[in-house]
Amino acid sequence: MPGAGAAALAWALLAWALLALPPALPQPQPQPRGRRRMVDKEARFNTTYTDWVDADLLNIYAFNHSVRRNRTEGVRVSVNVLSDHKDLPVLFVVRQKEAVVSFQVPLILRGLYQRKYVYQEVSRTLCQPQTKAEVETQHFYVDVSTLSLNASYQLRVTHVENFVLRTNKRFSFNATAAQPQYFKYEFPEGVDSVIVKVTSAMAFPCSVISIQDILCPVYDLDNNVAFIGMYQTMTKKAAITVQKKDFPSNSFYVVVVVKTEDEACGGALPYYPLSKDASPDEPVDQHNRQKMLEVMVSPTITSEAYVGSVLFCLGIFLSFYVLTLFIACWESCRQQKRKGLLAAMDSPSLDTASLLGHARSIPDSFLGRAPYDSYGYGSFGNGSSGSAEGITDSMGSAEVPYGYAGERSLENVAGRPRLDSLSSVEEDDYDTLADIDYDKNVIRTKQYLCVADLARKDKRVLRKKYQIYFWNIATIAVFYALPVIQLVITYQTVVNVTGNQDICYYNFLCAHPLGNLSAFNNILSNLGYVLLGLLFLLIILQREINYNRALMRNDAHALECGIPKHFGLFYAMGTALMMEGLLSACYHVCPNYTNFQFDTSFMYMIAGLCMLKLYQKRHPDINASAYSAYACLALVIFFSVVGVVFGKGNTAFWIVFSVIHIVATLLLSTQLYYMGRWKLGKVGDTAVSAAGGWQRGGPPGVTSPLSADSGILRRILHVLYTDCVRQCSGPMYVDRMVLLVMGNIINWSLAAYGLIVRPNDFASYLLAIGICNLLLYFAFYIIMKLRSGERIKLIPLLCIIGTSVVWGFALFFFFQGLSTWQKTPAESREHNRDCILLDFFDDHDIWHFLSSIAMFGSFLVLLTLDDDLDCVQRDKIYVF
Repeated sequence: MPGAGAAALAWALLAWALLALPPALPQPQPQPRGRRRMVDKEARFNTTYTDWVDADLLNIYAFNHSVRRNRTEGVRVSVNVLSDHKDLPVLFVVRQKEAVVSFQVPLILRGLYQRKYVYQEVSRTLCQPQTKAEVETQHFYVDVSTLSLNASYQLRVTHVENFVLRTNKRFSFNATAAQPQYFKYEFPEGVDSVIVKVTSAMAFPCSVISIQDILCPVYDLDNNVAFIGMYQTMTKKAAITVQKKDFPSNSFYVVVVVKTEDEACGGALPYYPLSKDASPDEPVDQHNRQKMLEVMVSPTITSEAYVGSVLFCLGIFLSFYVLTLFIACWESCRQQKRKGLLAAMDSPSLDTASLLGHARSIPDSFLGRAPYDSYGYGSFGNGSSGSAEGITDSMGSAEVPYGYAGERSLENVAGRPRLDSLSSVEEDDYDTLADIDYDKNVIRTKQYLCVADLARKDKRVLRKKYQIYFWNIATIAVFYALPVIQLVITYQTVVNVTGNQDICYYNFLCAHPLGNLSAFNNILSNLGYVLLGLLFLLIILQREINYNRALMRNDAHALECGIPKHFGLFYAMGTALMMEGLLSACYHVCPNYTNFQFDTSFMYMIAGLCMLKLYQKRHPDINASAYSAYACLALVIFFSVVGVVFGKGNTAFWIVFSVIHIVATLLLSTQLYYMGRWKLGKVGDTAVSAAGGWQRGGPPGVTSPLSADSGILRRILHVLYTDCVRQCSGPMYVDRMVLLVMGNIINWSLAAYGLIVRPNDFASYLLAIGICNLLLYFAFYIIMKLRSGERIKLIPLLCIIGTSVVWGFALFFFFQGLSTWQKTPAESREHNRDCILLDFFDDHDIWHFLSSIAMFGSFLVLLTLDDDLDCVQRDKIYVF
């Protein structure tokens, strides 16, 4: 059995080998490091220490300096790490009385999208604890440590020159993102408020100016400067008004920090280099990102200046009340004199208009004024105009004087039927009667219209119709203003609590706070809109009272002469002016991108109401209703909001808006040209032609029949071909056509300008469209009035001249542009300027003063423009 013996031998050798092995040795354990060595060094100011540190070494530098109670000296620690170990930085800890400051070098600060920026040189100013002793020696220590094997550095501690800022003394300094600066300011005796102005010749790098209380630590880095106090971003200018009541210690710190990026100030983001081997999280070395700045602290105005400015503002606008009262007394005295003359001559009295609607007793011809030689209508020639009774008065010859109504007895006028006697009590009933609808077509499409043709409806119905304008705008004002007031109060509270002064776009160089309001002067200057709007309402009320008294006397002139008196639109205009003042004041509580709509909404309404009132003067029966008018204005405001939010640089929006603008202009032009007597679809057996004639089944002048089942486009093309190509006939209403052609040219030009330029301020662009159309229509009205042989009396003439001058000066101050929310807050502050009036009001406040006066004057022009027609029968007053 040799195999069995070999197996036994093998097992025996294996057992012997295992028993012969030595026992297993324990694994060696890591030896604990030795205790870190601490090296204490007595250090001195203004000495540069070049040293090294490693993981086993802790360097401690001990400094001491004398602190006086009445003198504050700043201490600044500057370090520069010479070794390049970004992942193992050197930690510096400054231990002092009441505060500990620590920072690492290289210092890494984060920017937008969590970008990292690294800085090798760091300087920090130490917070200075207060002392009660006359002289006290204070100690502080700088500890230097690291986990690196070997890191070399330089350390230098110095005193800060001019650490305490002096009143009205300029001081220049440099700052970087890793080397911020801050200085102390103490309020002098008798000074309750100061303004801190910081300027720089260079816009970038972007910086932050902060005002902080005397507390430790001071937040002076880009990532914590917004934690406490008030702060602003800055390019070239910054200004912060500081009130003594907000700082119990009667002193504060002015902190200047340079940001790591310029995006907050409107600058471009820096190029972020990425190589194939580099990590996306690799920090970027910005090298020497330095900014030169200059700071000056100056006292602001005293409380006496506040009182004087308020009295000045009240005095300006209350003087208009006094002037109005004086004119009313003067008119009353003149009225009494004329009544005395009439009593002596036993002559009947005649009404005339004045600023407050008083009556005139003697016609112009009696007082030595020559009446108009004729009442021609320029190119009207021998055209005729029919009254409501179907009477046709030839107005072409010079035998019909302008003073017609004042030079003949009005007994036949007073005794004949009322011009509105054909109207029913309800306007809707009138409009829905088929025969009267045909009568409208006959009257309104005549070549030459007079006011009597468009003043046929019942006065009671029209009075209610136009009073709706006032009640609607009053309702709108309440529902609009209440949430606006709540919102701006919230804005102001957020600004006061957070200290972020980039929320509101003030003119910080002329922003005078009062209570919780940051810019009281911008709010006070809106008082003129409210006071003058109220005065205009009082004038309208007086006029309406006088007119109603004349109606109760069955005065023939009030019943049959002059432009029909409807005061509802005037009340709406006065209310809109008051609301413009209130909402403009709300906007200036905290002007910014999100609430700019508050300042412009009622401007659109004022422009629209003025155009409606101007049109209503000679078209009282066919003027737009309040519901349709306010619906159109709401649409305008809707486009304004959409344009402000989405219109900046959006080509699609501008194309859509320009198309809508042009189409709306064409539709409105057609409506005005045909006096509302046109339709795009089938019109039974009739259709209006472009020349004002009638197609098929209408009066003589038929061109060619239109197919009843033709489309709208075919109808329009057929009319254009028939009247403009085949017959080559000119427009029937020449004057209207001239106005509408000019209006279309201007509006098409504005639409093209918007589409090409695409202005950033869409709200102002939209307002400019409304103002241009209003001015065009007003100029047309004045020209046609004079061309018709009418005249402009003294009061409206003075109002026109004075208002034009005031508007010119107002626009000059408006275009000064002291701030703009279209840019960043820092860029907006580059436009800030000092106060120019009483050291309290700036250019924009002057705009508020002058524009409120100009609007009030413009309203008076609309009110008194046709006072010369108060003694002229309505069938002698032309429509244009």
